[in-house]
Amino acid sequence: MKSVAEICSDLIRFDTTNPGAGERPAAEYVATLLADAGLDPVVFESAPKRTTVVARITGGSPDALLVHGHLDVVPADPFEWRMHPFSGEITDGCVYGRGAVDMKGSCAMTLATVLDLAARGVRPRRDLVLAFLADEEGTGDYGSRHAVTEHRELFDGVTEAISESGGFSVASGEHRVYPIAVGERGTAWMRLTAHGVAGHGSRPPVDNPVATLVHALSRVAAHQWPVRLTPSVAALVESLSEITGQPIDLDRLDAEAARLGQLGNLFKSQIRNSANPTMLDAGYKVNVVPSTAGAHVDGRYLPGLQQEFLETIDSLLGPKVTREFVNLEDAPDAPYPSAFFDELAGALVAEDPLARPVPYVMAGGTDAKSFARIGVKGYGFAPLMLRPDLDYFGMFHGKDERVPVEGLEFGTRVLTRLLT
Repeated sequence: MKSVAEICSDLIRFDTTNPGAGERPAAEYVATLLADAGLDPVVFESAPKRTTVVARITGGSPDALLVHGHLDVVPADPFEWRMHPFSGEITDGCVYGRGAVDMKGSCAMTLATVLDLAARGVRPRRDLVLAFLADEEGTGDYGSRHAVTEHRELFDGVTEAISESGGFSVASGEHRVYPIAVGERGTAWMRLTAHGVAGHGSRPPVDNPVATLVHALSRVAAHQWPVRLTPSVAALVESLSEITGQPIDLDRLDAEAARLGQLGNLFKSQIRNSANPTMLDAGYKVNVVPSTAGAHVDGRYLPGLQQEFLETIDSLLGPKVTREFVNLEDAPDAPYPSAFFDELAGALVAEDPLARPVPYVMAGGTDAKSFARIGVKGYGFAPLMLRPDLDYFGMFHGKDERVPVEGLEFGTRVLTRLLT
């Protein structure tokens, strides 16, 4: 049977860049592994080569747990990497390549765990639904959104789910902090348009939409969003105060995040809403004032704060700029404290006595948003014990993405404890 590092390496070698050629080759690989282990995977496509794999394993209880991951990855320029991003090379104790962390490594841990259980004839404590999805790095329209609308029956009985962006270790003195995600900020990707009067670039403008848009974007970029401490983030801050033995000043959270370094990264982007201009589109000739100008803004908002976020955006944009949503997703959250959170924490502590699990809210988003639409409570839990010098957050969409082999092996042991 292949090791978790070998499965991770194999998955990386499939170029599933999104946008690109699609996820089909990687999905077929996953389906073959599951079928060879005696499972009955369901393979479906939302569009040519946009492929998803779902399989169910009968356990001791029909109250099902969903374990989901995505097979697509963001683009990678080979000239910027030490080694080719789709080589899957295993060297220096790490698996290198695009998707090593986000999130083919996690998919490999899931596969290695369930293949081992099947080989040993061990039945999980509860039904498991495994989903290897397309298009998470897009909007999910070709992946999780399609799955929950067109194949809803595959997720019958699922109450909770685990997936990426949680369960990784952060060094803290004599402890290792493991954030377990109990929520995500919501997504508001917006297309902005300013309308004006076209004219010659040499003449005084009547109503220049480029200038209108630039002024609006400047207001958005310069806006200081107020701190909004949600219950889950407040619980995280309290936990970090206890672990470090140093009270965290709630009136100076930005400074405290900087003081705490990697621990501070766990909350510095989660204490307020945000809006970042990311794309511009205006004009077609230097001496022509166009009639329209456009831009895109990546907006994120905390659970329960969508209305406040949108009202603020509209105020900043002003009356001459309209907005429409490219993607609008609510900010899902999961119960905390809860018995299931305790199960996740217990599996970590059983494999790492120095573990200190804490609640966490993701700054970005995952496919958990789609599954929340059908009532599934999602937790970020893809367990990894990491080297203190590895910048975990920097690996996401970064150059020379890699994951430690020993971290993957640790993750499979944790998942085995959780599932059995």
